[in-house]
Amino acid sequence: MFPKKYVEKVYGGWLGKVIGVIHGANIEGWTYERIAQTFGEITDYPYRFSHFAADDDINGPVFFMRALDDFEPGALTAEQMAQTLLNYAGEGHGFFWWGGYGVSTEHTAYMNLKNGVPAPLAGSIEQNGKTVAEQIGGQIFSDCWGLVCPGQPGKAAELAGLMSSVTHDGDGIYGGQFIAACIASAFIRTRVEDIIADGLAVIPQASTYGQMVQDVAAYYNARQTDDWRDAFRFVQDKYGYQHYEGVCHIIPNAAVIVLSLLYGQGDFSRTINICNMCGWDTDCNVGNVGTIVGVLNGPEQIEDKWKEPINDFVCCSGLLGSLNLQTIPAIAAYTVKLASKLHGWQAEGWEAIVHDDAAHYLHFELPGSTHALEWKYRGNERILLENTDREAYRGQRSLQLTAPSVFTGTGFDLFFLTYAGPHDFDDSRYDPDISPTVYPGQTMEAYLKLDESAGTGLNARFYAEEARSGARLYGPAAILSGEWQRLHFQIPYAENFVVGKVGIEYAVTGDSSLREKSFSLKWFLDEWKVYGAADYRIAFASQQMEKWNALHQTVSQLTYLRGIWKLEGGKLAGGHGFEPAECYTGSHYWSDYQFTAEVEPLKGKQHHILFRVQGALRSYAAGLGPDNTLCLYKNKDGSCVKLHVEPYAWQREAGSSYTIGVKVKGAHIAVHVNGELQFEYEDKHEPLLTGCIGFGNRDGSRTAYASFAVKPVV
Repeated sequence: MFPKKYVEKVYGGWLGKVIGVIHGANIEGWTYERIAQTFGEITDYPYRFSHFAADDDINGPVFFMRALDDFEPGALTAEQMAQTLLNYAGEGHGFFWWGGYGVSTEHTAYMNLKNGVPAPLAGSIEQNGKTVAEQIGGQIFSDCWGLVCPGQPGKAAELAGLMSSVTHDGDGIYGGQFIAACIASAFIRTRVEDIIADGLAVIPQASTYGQMVQDVAAYYNARQTDDWRDAFRFVQDKYGYQHYEGVCHIIPNAAVIVLSLLYGQGDFSRTINICNMCGWDTDCNVGNVGTIVGVLNGPEQIEDKWKEPINDFVCCSGLLGSLNLQTIPAIAAYTVKLASKLHGWQAEGWEAIVHDDAAHYLHFELPGSTHALEWKYRGNERILLENTDREAYRGQRSLQLTAPSVFTGTGFDLFFLTYAGPHDFDDSRYDPDISPTVYPGQTMEAYLKLDESAGTGLNARFYAEEARSGARLYGPAAILSGEWQRLHFQIPYAENFVVGKVGIEYAVTGDSSLREKSFSLKWFLDEWKVYGAADYRIAFASQQMEKWNALHQTVSQLTYLRGIWKLEGGKLAGGHGFEPAECYTGSHYWSDYQFTAEVEPLKGKQHHILFRVQGALRSYAAGLGPDNTLCLYKNKDGSCVKLHVEPYAWQREAGSSYTIGVKVKGAHIAVHVNGELQFEYEDKHEPLLTGCIGFGNRDGSRTAYASFAVKPVV
């Protein structure tokens, strides 16, 4: 049965996770003493961010839970969990800490897996030794398994154990199981002591991890005071870093988690502040306890001072760029979708939201949610955003917007980011690369209603803004009234137009006689969606290198698996000396489309365009092949199969280029060169039906691409 308040509590859990990670991010690795000397008593975020760049603590659970979508959720294996890791992480960049083989646990396991060591051996003590296998990663990435198993700590621990075994072993696995079980328990328990007991019940009591949990709990119970600092001195002495090898061992940090839960006693703010003030791996620890107490409290019991600065915004650094700009409500809805699939539930009352396939769906049904909407107004004037149950076009809630002081003739914007670069962030934490989430050709719609009791005279129209130039494409304007109105706009075909923002531009009309007098306006927004097929063309001469820092520089709107990819002479150029090189753009949502690119072979015998890309292990490739051929490949779960070969005479000479195109509709694939159909293929064995686009080559080849285009299938 679908649990009561489940969706709201999942949202609370993800809020807690993101808040916790951001709370601890910039003091990660600090000692208790340094934090106390610098900040004293922490009661708020130590640092603020315009937009928080990606973090491995968020990447792991956001992407790992996709295994439930990609495979049969009731029969998951360690091998499939390993494929999930390999599918969504770029090699050697982003996602998690690439600290070196034998130093970083995840880096070590990734290289083992890539080179044929199977899971769970790839992350085992047998293969890597106890120190590497028992670092913190199994714990920090396991929140998602508790969130999809409400009230089922045993099942949560089972899933967490499978995923953790890919990279960890021993206490490294037990930590993942403990955290997942505590989160699952928080859906149905009211006391943190019971939550901890449920977590302890799923791991060996005699393990170092199990003994640590019992010791910290016993210390708390023996004293029955709220002096957490005294308890931390006990943790420092018995379970501090001095007792363990490696960069970031799981046991000291897990002890801080248990301490924080006990001394926080379920209070969200007190719990995450205690955890942060203890120091060590702060973003990891506070992120985990944030999820637990976020579920326990639900979103409405989390203070606004924590929620407002993050504004539901989430940046990730996985392999697919359209998954790297997300919102907490969208992640929560996807989590519920996966849980429903896992348990065979009907998401009662939430079906329309959970199963909607729009690229963006801003529904406001979750208390306090804003879907990362931002506003822009002149000077120090403000637009106030409040999630409310006063009005709703559909469901129970909407977003109430208030302009406290406006004048006839003034205007302001409400928008959300659909592409982001270095200028949108304060740092390059875990190296995010982003592809747009909205494209020319797609359709926007929303419903608006004016609160006429507050004032009248407000026009609204959709816009799409180009990321670099700020140029806008506008939809038709509407005059808002006291009835719900549908605002609608199909973004037209465009060239070299990277959609960086979509928004609603408001213009105050009002009474011209009141032009010198300010007045207030209030209105409501609901059911904002973006959907439909893309229709655009990009010449790489219009793009730029996104320079995040000296080591992180990538071609705008592209992500990459591996290889050297640069802009050279107004073209995208790339390759790899001995492995397949791939880079991507577009959306993972896309299904049927036409994709063409101008391809110039520079070196070697394999020059491709990629389509229906679902990650590193699942995609199609079509293009120039060895011995004067055109080849069609399918990469499925790491196994690359040549589906079709067609004779085609091509040359690798200076200036030789070929316009290679594919048209995909369902399982049908048609391949064109220079506008002429070369062959068609029907994939009758588990076809890939959705995915983004990309560019790639193999066998030491190097390729240039002058431009590409995406069009709907007619």
